[in-house]
Amino acid sequence: MPSQNPIEIKALDHIVLRTTNLNAMLYFYRDILGCPVERELAELGLTQLRAGTALIDIVTVESELGKLGGKPPVQNGRNVDHFCLQLTPFEEAELIQYLHTHDIQTEDFAERYGAQGFGRSLYINDPEGNVVELKPQVIIE
Repeated sequence: MPSQNPIEIKALDHIVLRTTNLNAMLYFYRDILGCPVERELAELGLTQLRAGTALIDIVTVESELGKLGGKPPVQNGRNVDHFCLQLTPFEEAELIQYLHTHDIQTEDFAERYGAQGFGRSLYINDPEGNVVELKPQVIIE
């Protein structure tokens, strides 16, 4: 008889993104989305940014770690469809206006299912073409 599964997922821990343009990626994630740099290992080509309880690791493709992933990312296909960043509650129009001031194209908010159930979110693209979903945290009162 199989034993009970000991795995219980709590939250996203980290995602690793490879890049050909570290400065553009840092500007997007650090300066626009507000993810502070937590740790840098330049000798490995790794920059880790804090995204709430999770990390976004950015690896340069020409670095030791980056070379492990093969060729640089190209936009004739993706190996990550998207990832979702859960944000504190916000006004939709205010967020869209903020993103537009940074020349980030947005589509309309839509109702989507996520870790906290259904809620409104929107998709944006980072400088490497990765799709980032922005979704407010659901406050249960």
